[in-house]
Amino acid sequence: MSSHAATPAASAVKPVVVVVDTFGGPIRHHNPELPLIYWDDAAVTRGDGVFETLLIRDGHACNLERHSKRFAASAALLGLPEPDAEYWRAATAEAIQSWPKDVDASCVWTLTRGRAATNRPSAWITVKQIPVEHLEQRHLGVSVMTAPRGFSVTTTPDEAAPWMIVGAKTLSYAANMAALRHARSCGFDDVIYVDGDCVLEGATSTVVAAQGTALFTPTPGGDVLPGTTQAALYQHAEWKGWDCQETDLTVQQLIDADSVWLVSSVRVAARVTRINDVHLPAPANEDKVRRMMFAALS
Repeated sequence: MSSHAATPAASAVKPVVVVVDTFGGPIRHHNPELPLIYWDDAAVTRGDGVFETLLIRDGHACNLERHSKRFAASAALLGLPEPDAEYWRAATAEAIQSWPKDVDASCVWTLTRGRAATNRPSAWITVKQIPVEHLEQRHLGVSVMTAPRGFSVTTTPDEAAPWMIVGAKTLSYAANMAALRHARSCGFDDVIYVDGDCVLEGATSTVVAAQGTALFTPTPGGDVLPGTTQAALYQHAEWKGWDCQETDLTVQQLIDADSVWLVSSVRVAARVTRINDVHLPAPANEDKVRRMMFAALS
């Protein structure tokens, strides 16, 4: 097993906060013990903003190009200023310099519409330790319940509903967090959203099923946010000779697969050990599949 797949909890490391000037001004560090945003910032009052979460490993940001492109796409969908990719990379590198190289971390980019008083966007980067729970789930796996999202988004960008901001990774994650709390109150670790029997995505992850030497994931778009980790995994797996497909999946197909995984930027890959009341046994190639998934972000 990859050493990263079972990284033990490290000693507490103080978070790093870097303030980003959306007009290209100086990058500056901010004391994580002090307040950062104002009471009238749209992030607080409306959840009006976008974010990206990256894995920091061995002193560098993983999958940076895909995150940068999705961040820019999300900002465009919300009508926010286009993030300067090189500037955000430089700010990320500045933040990482203050983080121990041998400790994996979660790096979050945040861009909001800003204060009502100034109409100037707010932006910052944080680097912090990965929750122990996520580190454990990398090798212990997760139990999941299936649940309807509660609404359906079938609109595409070509249709006359631009306010639906389909495909944007916005700050409005209250429903996702509520779904996770409900799942945990029912004795599960996570949630897989479904539309009828059609699999959509995890609350904060992409669903991937493995069968033989083939990988399957729900087609992104509409109800399914394109996953940066899944895209990196598919590129790496295809290079290794795997057949990788985006297609419609049912819950029964997940149950019948050799293995099912929730993939995301920081947790990377967690094998699903149980779907509702059905326990999923570990496949013979569990460690091989896990190593491939972690190698995709190396």
